[in-house]
Amino acid sequence: MKVVFMGTPDFAVETLKAIYEAGHEIILVVSQPDKPKGRSGKLQPTPVKEFAVEHDIPVYQPVKIRAEESVEYLRKYEADVFVVAAFGQILPKVILDMPRLGCVNVHGSLLPKYRGAAPIQWAVINGEKVSGNTTMLMGPGLDDGDMLLKSEVVLAADETGGSLFDKLAIDGGQLAVKTIEALDRGEITPEPQDEAQATHVGMIKKEMGLVDWTKPAVEIERLIRGLNPWPSAFTFVDGKQLKLWKATVVEKSGEPGTVIDVNKNGFTVACGEGALEINELQLEGKKRMASGDFLRGYSIEAGKRFVNGRD
Repeated sequence: MKVVFMGTPDFAVETLKAIYEAGHEIILVVSQPDKPKGRSGKLQPTPVKEFAVEHDIPVYQPVKIRAEESVEYLRKYEADVFVVAAFGQILPKVILDMPRLGCVNVHGSLLPKYRGAAPIQWAVINGEKVSGNTTMLMGPGLDDGDMLLKSEVVLAADETGGSLFDKLAIDGGQLAVKTIEALDRGEITPEPQDEAQATHVGMIKKEMGLVDWTKPAVEIERLIRGLNPWPSAFTFVDGKQLKLWKATVVEKSGEPGTVIDVNKNGFTVACGEGALEINELQLEGKKRMASGDFLRGYSIEAGKRFVNGRD
């Protein structure tokens, strides 16, 4: 099968890799333009572009996929299907109509739940027990196309945004191959999404990580896991930012944001309901470490308060 693949970040690489290893002919990879990185400003290729270059697959990086020149460029590729995974731009109808089998998107949630840019992190933050991937025929809106196939992934008790990302990336690649092959054989009947069941989630922003200690400990613990590894949950102590990487919910109480217990292995902070034993953290300017190691070089005593800013 002749495939044009569209994707940009690490999540998309696993889908591209799965299609490549399944033996399909990837005639073109479309990815976002390279972006400057670091102080040097050197252009950094996208992860999808890196894979394509390593495997001698032609790459196209349009600034605007909707531009007439982009449309005409894609038109000359007579692909059976376009496969899209985290590309980063919405495709116009003229492109959606190009391939024989349409444009198949891999989305990291069980649609119609969690439409939007960050379904994986939100699944952890919201305490979902099961997540998964959905393949769909792309429509003109955001994640609103007819569904093709789904696969479920059960979340571990200590699931983080990063670990679920890795699981769903691999699963999504396998589902994409299964989908386009079944679609080619005429074995899939597209299923419209139930708009009444649709939920939308926004992008993850750094400021979301600021811990509100008046919230229940279970919610804060999920936030810590959901925002690991980026952008991380954080609080402030002695005018410095303190990132929280791992915590355990415990049945203790006290004034929210106040340290209520300290031992050689770590310390416990009271929340609006319950408390959190902080297991792993990172003080501003320092490396990530276990709380016991942190306490050997930094004084945290019962009664200490964590606050919402540097003041």
